[in-house]
Amino acid sequence: MREVLVDQAAHRTMIVGTGTGARAIAVIHDASSRADAPGIFWLPGFMSDMASTKATALAEYARAHDLGCTRFDYSGHGVSGGDFTDGTIGRWLEEARAVFEHMTTGPQIIVGSSMGGHMALILLQALKRDAPLQAARVKGAVLIAPAWDMTEELMWNKFSPAVQHEIIATGRHMRPSAYDTPYTITRDLIVDGRDHLLAREPFDPGCPVTILQGLQDPDVPAEHTRDLMTFMRGAAIKLIEIPDGEHRLSRPQDLAMLYAAVGDMAAR
Repeated sequence: MREVLVDQAAHRTMIVGTGTGARAIAVIHDASSRADAPGIFWLPGFMSDMASTKATALAEYARAHDLGCTRFDYSGHGVSGGDFTDGTIGRWLEEARAVFEHMTTGPQIIVGSSMGGHMALILLQALKRDAPLQAARVKGAVLIAPAWDMTEELMWNKFSPAVQHEIIATGRHMRPSAYDTPYTITRDLIVDGRDHLLAREPFDPGCPVTILQGLQDPDVPAEHTRDLMTFMRGAAIKLIEIPDGEHRLSRPQDLAMLYAAVGDMAAR
């Protein structure tokens, strides 16, 4: 893997990967004026990007409180290069880790939404395993409707036998979306996802974790997040359920809860 930073108008581009696997990852990094201030590291959801409502609101919160903030688009998302259909959990994890290790310094608060919640957990898992000094920089994590083991638990296991057969036989399936146009689920996404499952094995993230979960969420049901609580270990794991909250949790009252969770992590 190699990284090359190129200044652009609104973001910088980090090249992750080599040869035909190289892709240009768009990054916005806002530094704090305080050397000891923690940064916020934003991990977007599946088919989301760093210009989403929550991402931009969190960047504004960071500026208002003189915190650092780093956000990026996975390949095939937003203004990053690459094709969406080439995307896999492992590929996007490689990008998240490259941005974390090469674009952030000092203590960080990881904030992950939906698939970004899964990415946050497997990023912590990878850092704890083979980069403990990087893992030690994580001050805490805030997960919003974390879609842990998404490709298996929320996709494959819920697909009909006909859809499963289509993916195996043709390599892809066009899935309707409540938020946008239909999107492609590839065989590679499912197969690669199986190499990055938490699989309900006991897992200690090594830092405080706060989870925000809407009880009216049709995409990441509350039961899915409650299952996560059964195998996560640690003294400072907190689940906050929002009775009228849906998946995006981007209403003003939802954002206020997000700010409070991040502020609590920053003050620790």
